[in-house]
Amino acid sequence: MGITRVGLSQHINGNPSVEVLERIASALDVPVTELFEHPKNNSISLTCPHCGKNINIKAE
Repeated sequence: MGITRVGLSQHINGNPSVEVLERIASALDVPVTELFEHPKNNSISLTCPHCGKNINIKAE
C-alpha cells in the first residue's frame, strides 16, 4: 500500500482520506464499502491476497 504500519494505524484511527480507503480496500481485494459493513457474528475472516494466510478480525 505504500505506507508503514504506524501510518496505517494513524489513518484507521484518524480520518482516512478516500484515497487511503481505496488503497486499503485494494490491498485486501474487497470493495471500499466492505470496510464499513458490520461484521456478521462479530467476526470476519479475510484471506491475504499476497501470502494466502487467513486474517481473522473480531469486533468488540
